[in-house]
Amino acid sequence: MMGDDLYIGLMSGTSLDGVDGVIYDLSSLPPHVVAHANAPMPHTLRNELLALNAASENELHRAALAANALVHVYATVVNQLLHQANLNARHIQAIGAHGQTVRHRPAEFDGTGYTIQLNNPALLAELTGIDVVADFRSRDVAAGGQGAPLVPAFHQAIFATQAPNAVVLNMGGISNLSVLGASDQAEPMLGFDCGPGNALMDHWCHTHTGQSFDADGAWAASGQVNNEVLRKLMSEPFIEALPPKSTGRDLFNPAWLAQQLKGYETLAPNDVQATLTEFTAQTCASNVRHFAKPCKTLIVCGGGALNGHLMRNLQAALPEINVSRSDAYGLSPLQVEAAAFAWLARKMLRRETASFKNVTGAQGPRILGALYPA
Repeated sequence: MMGDDLYIGLMSGTSLDGVDGVIYDLSSLPPHVVAHANAPMPHTLRNELLALNAASENELHRAALAANALVHVYATVVNQLLHQANLNARHIQAIGAHGQTVRHRPAEFDGTGYTIQLNNPALLAELTGIDVVADFRSRDVAAGGQGAPLVPAFHQAIFATQAPNAVVLNMGGISNLSVLGASDQAEPMLGFDCGPGNALMDHWCHTHTGQSFDADGAWAASGQVNNEVLRKLMSEPFIEALPPKSTGRDLFNPAWLAQQLKGYETLAPNDVQATLTEFTAQTCASNVRHFAKPCKTLIVCGGGALNGHLMRNLQAALPEINVSRSDAYGLSPLQVEAAAFAWLARKMLRRETASFKNVTGAQGPRILGALYPA
């Protein structure tokens, strides 16, 4: 049975593989997904969004047009969701649309820094006829925070009742951890980015095979980990930095990887892929060991949860912990982040805070997001 407190959440993550959307019914506990849709990222738009992660010619003009193009993909997903659920715009309270992060430099340069998500929420409201909540990060950054990660409060609200004192690992393009408290706590104990997720693996796979990702980690599984390169990758200071911390393609990008691989140009490409997969597993495992003691349950979501080889490596790195996918707790790995932005949109409309000092380092909790009425 469907309730009357329905929100749409949209997510296009750092992996840039596509847009996931859900209709999320928040009228009862636990909330549940009414519909889930996905649209692949158009090839030309994906390339443009990747290019806009670095300084380039005429980037303001290009960024504005890329935002418009992204919103048209968002609108396509919204229409798919409404069609699936046999609903129309008036049934939906709001859309939570995060946008596409292309720069993330909080607390840098002038002490405040910035974070930029390409989006045109006014256009999305126009195309769908539904209120849109967007710009979730900037209020926290203005309060001295990292503006990231945004999802720990959602993880606490949804997963802590089923697995108190667990850790949720979201492996999208970048990986982030949410260290949950007891089921009766309103906020997570800790949350932070821990390093790369799929971003480096996807880049290397696409460069050498033409495939956008390494399906189930099969290509990585055909190679051998190079321990010298792994040690070099693991020496990146961000990995062992203390929370609060957040990162993105500003750090873990193809130029960074090329620098790490200098002197190892003769390595077989599948050996590099195997090493990058182990690197992702080890960065996540290292942060769990250092900052999430004692933890007996690791709930994994995001596209990385579908990489069987990566999941096996993660379990091997954390032998004392039960590593399982989020679908064992009621949400498919590809639905979690989209559901989080539906939940965050509702929090904003209710003028409820959704950030925490112990997660982002801001001066205190803040109401996140800006409203664009239909």
